[in-house]
Amino acid sequence: MMNKKRIAFIVNPVSGTCNKDVIPALIDKHIDNSIYDTSLMFTKYSGHATEIAARCASDSYDIVVAVGGDGTVNEVARALTETPTALGIVPCGSGNGLARHLMLPMNMGGAMDVINMGQIHALDYGIINGHPFFCTCGMGFDAFISKKFAEAGKRGPLTYIENVLREGLNYKPETYELTLDGNDAEPYKAFLISVANASQYGNDAYIAPQASMSDGLLDVVIIQPFDILEAPQVGIDLLNKTLNKSSKIKCYQAKDILIKRKDKGVIHYDGDPIEEAAELHISMRSKGIRMIINPLADKKRRKPNMVQNAFNSLFNEMHAMREEVSNPVKHVKAINSFIQNKLS
Repeated sequence: MMNKKRIAFIVNPVSGTCNKDVIPALIDKHIDNSIYDTSLMFTKYSGHATEIAARCASDSYDIVVAVGGDGTVNEVARALTETPTALGIVPCGSGNGLARHLMLPMNMGGAMDVINMGQIHALDYGIINGHPFFCTCGMGFDAFISKKFAEAGKRGPLTYIENVLREGLNYKPETYELTLDGNDAEPYKAFLISVANASQYGNDAYIAPQASMSDGLLDVVIIQPFDILEAPQVGIDLLNKTLNKSSKIKCYQAKDILIKRKDKGVIHYDGDPIEEAAELHISMRSKGIRMIINPLADKKRRKPNMVQNAFNSLFNEMHAMREEVSNPVKHVKAINSFIQNKLS
């Protein structure tokens, strides 16, 4: 008789907008109890998921499943790096960037069905100034927005969209000096710099369309400053996996990255903002974490989600406005009015 594998589900009850009360019933319904002995734990405070996951890894659990968004996934995953214990994901956050990159089902029952398949691969992760990340890290506008989102007091993609649209018009780019695998690059004045292990932020917004979690490289994406007339096209490229083709984008790949800026400030890792020093060291850990993957991912095409459709509609309308309004001052006023109407 085959020994059952030990699996723990760590649930963040406040992540995203999903109802977590149904999770015990979903586990009973979907998880194959002929394969797994199941434990269920709920987090009570920030960082608690890391503590629970570390105990599970020390106790030789086979799999620990993060039930929540990218922040919860990061908390669980950081405790499982360089251990035999594999990470599973049941996505129920606001963006679910890592789960979407892995093409996991976005419904909880479907994600649990993938766990039953038990396909585990060793994948890459990154570290920025000592903080592990599994999807993306960054500085500039995306870190600024991550901070605004964390301070907003409410979750959900609409809060994120609101902050992007309201703050993007006024954000001031910074200048950064980059060293990639020991080679100095020219200083860049940038709207943002994102270092990607996976392809997207979440909600199918692809910051690094070509990024792979198994190539041993991090993708460095620099978005150079752009004006209000160019903003709609940047947004469309982000959602259509064509950002790397934009004239406003510089893309590199490296294993070891040093970024210097004038002052200390906010960065993010997997969407969680934190104040960090002016000098940032980012490195790759190849095959350093075991994850459950979807063996059927290459056999399906993900349909655009509701948020992506909303973004596409929004940016297409803004792009049309760009053609209609030639005076920059009138254009800014028109865009502002448009945003207010969309968000009211």
